[in-house]
Amino acid sequence: MPDTPQLLLFVTAGLLLNITPGPDAMFIVANAVRAGARAGVVAALGISAGCLVHVAAAALGVSALLVASSAAFGALKWAGAIYLVWVGVQMLRSARRSDASISIAARVGQESARGRFDAQTPLGAVFRRGFLTNVLNPKVALFFLAFVPQFIAPGTAQPAGVFLALGLLFSLNGLIVCICWALAAAWAARRAGAVQRATRWLDGVAGGLFVAFGIQLAWADAPGAH
Repeated sequence: MPDTPQLLLFVTAGLLLNITPGPDAMFIVANAVRAGARAGVVAALGISAGCLVHVAAAALGVSALLVASSAAFGALKWAGAIYLVWVGVQMLRSARRSDASISIAARVGQESARGRFDAQTPLGAVFRRGFLTNVLNPKVALFFLAFVPQFIAPGTAQPAGVFLALGLLFSLNGLIVCICWALAAAWAARRAGAVQRATRWLDGVAGGLFVAFGIQLAWADAPGAH
């Protein structure tokens, strides 16, 4: 393991990286505002589970193989891009079809019947969507391969074990930040006293960002490609 100063640097860098808003944070905030803190926390758990898959894959060398294979990278990249765009479109449709004059109860009933994102969405589905949002993003795999090894000293006896330990620490750090996002978003929505209005606005903003993230991912080149 790194010495104490290096470990503190790793934790600090990881905290700053996790605080930076991205698809994961937007997914958590959208669910917390729409369906409360519990849904936001479940979304955070799903994203963290996807992160653990990337950590294990990188430690076992699977991510390195993914990076080396342009075909494998491309397949995962397009799967992730399509999924992110799909999530964004669903949110945009929800924002467009919401009406400020409809009560929250009526809105939940109507959207539930159509199978869109709503407060009645099963928590299992929220977890699944959070998991897929993270695990289908090959940039997460690339991140772990680029970031974590910088804190592993050359000649370490068990590099895979150290990598796994640091990856788990980063994931725990990220889970704490994600839960904070969820609780803060749910608290702000309640305090504003306008959950319906906030949900509609956030669905529109988050939906547009998810579509943008998906397009950006689709345009990403495989490592080493020019």
